[in-house]
Amino acid sequence: MFPYKTSFQLDRKSKQALYLQVSNQFIELIKARKLIPNTKLPGSRVLAALLNVHRKTIVACYEELLLQGWVESIPKKGTFINSNLPVLNVQDFTDQDDLNAIKNTGFQFYKANPIPLKYREPQDGFIDINDGISDARLTPTEDLARTYRRICSRKNIYKEMTYGATLGNKKLRITLADYLNKTRGLYINKENVLITRGSQMGIYLSAKLLLQKDDIVIVGQTNYNAADVVFLQRKANLQRVAVDENGLVINEIEQICKQNQIKAVYVTSHHHHPTTVTLSAERRIHLLNLSKKYNFAIIEDDYDYDFNYKHSPILPLVSHDANGNVIYIGSVCKTVAPVFRIGYLIAPEAFVNEAANLRRFIDRQGDALLELTFEDFIKSGDLDRHIKKVLKVYKARRDLFCTLLKENFQDVFSFEIPKGGMAVWLTLDKKYSWKTVAEIAQKHKLEIGAWQRYDAANLGHNSIRMGFATYNEEEIYELINRLSKTMREIKS
Repeated sequence: MFPYKTSFQLDRKSKQALYLQVSNQFIELIKARKLIPNTKLPGSRVLAALLNVHRKTIVACYEELLLQGWVESIPKKGTFINSNLPVLNVQDFTDQDDLNAIKNTGFQFYKANPIPLKYREPQDGFIDINDGISDARLTPTEDLARTYRRICSRKNIYKEMTYGATLGNKKLRITLADYLNKTRGLYINKENVLITRGSQMGIYLSAKLLLQKDDIVIVGQTNYNAADVVFLQRKANLQRVAVDENGLVINEIEQICKQNQIKAVYVTSHHHHPTTVTLSAERRIHLLNLSKKYNFAIIEDDYDYDFNYKHSPILPLVSHDANGNVIYIGSVCKTVAPVFRIGYLIAPEAFVNEAANLRRFIDRQGDALLELTFEDFIKSGDLDRHIKKVLKVYKARRDLFCTLLKENFQDVFSFEIPKGGMAVWLTLDKKYSWKTVAEIAQKHKLEIGAWQRYDAANLGHNSIRMGFATYNEEEIYELINRLSKTMREIKS
């Protein structure tokens, strides 16, 4: 038997639950091939006794590994390491300081040149269907305002009110690196962090440095429209691959790699945008191996990492990247409120520095006072407390929204209840069209929006994203009421 007792280091003072500490260390052992596919894991009682933890801790650990796809449970036989996991090929970092290991990329990128966007004003009395955004009314504005005032009243604050680093405020970069290391399994320092004005800036900077005319970037057949637009404005060649219940079909990416030199793969691995599915563990490792073998970048847009309703968030691709191939993009805009344009781009130092040089052309620097406010907000634990609070609210709204959809539209809509995120991927019966729904909905003061953006590949799937987190209980009932009136008129 593998010497489990000496392989696990448990910190009982850590904020991270014991079952997550054990499951994350299991993942590291699997990635290092110290636990190979088909290896049988000890029974929960045996392992609990070895590690001196409660049996429920091990049960929760095994459930987490099963949810993430690292293990498989065979009835009456036990729990085994997933037999289909490929080998994760890693670069040798011998004799290097671990924190400074990811200095250089495992891919090529172009050196530095700028672009615009569109916004539609909401109409009075209308309910706007969005694709999944947070409820700004839940923003802890008083806490943030209090912190902002306290920071502004510091005697030496004038030092922060002049030109600063294009990379972003140093204190925020240090705090954010520490926070992401603890919550997402990263192993970075401030040199790997560029503070952006939201994830869209991170996508743009990445595309600008990676792509020139006709360069190939792989995206899903259904994909985040705003990312597609950026790639197309770079005149890149978008090659689309299928998306199923396990996320991007990586075998299709491999076939493209065998025939063409690709520059990047764009992926929303946690909750695929727009379909909400999660990229499986097997496919994550396969994609990382392909990026090393074929020297392309993975642009990982982790737009709603914090919102999971059935289990803890699955660690991002970048947490498993030992070769410097992943550019990790995220923001606090979704978590707190879209108005706070604080995002981040995480990558090897060489890429971060070049992205900062490019950012200088369009945005000399961020808002240092706001960045210091969020540095305090993260460091004090206020961000985590806010996430826990809104998570309960959004889960209740998801449950109500999905229940009402099922009760009122069984003959019209089909969908899976999302495990996380802030939207439902809703498929309309092909007897009807979203064009007609959008037109009739206007009469009932319901704005469907640009439904066409969800099918850029012309698949004819007849699906759109419908957000639920923005609306309180009363508003959800009213939205469903207006949608019911719309569908009744269409049917008649």
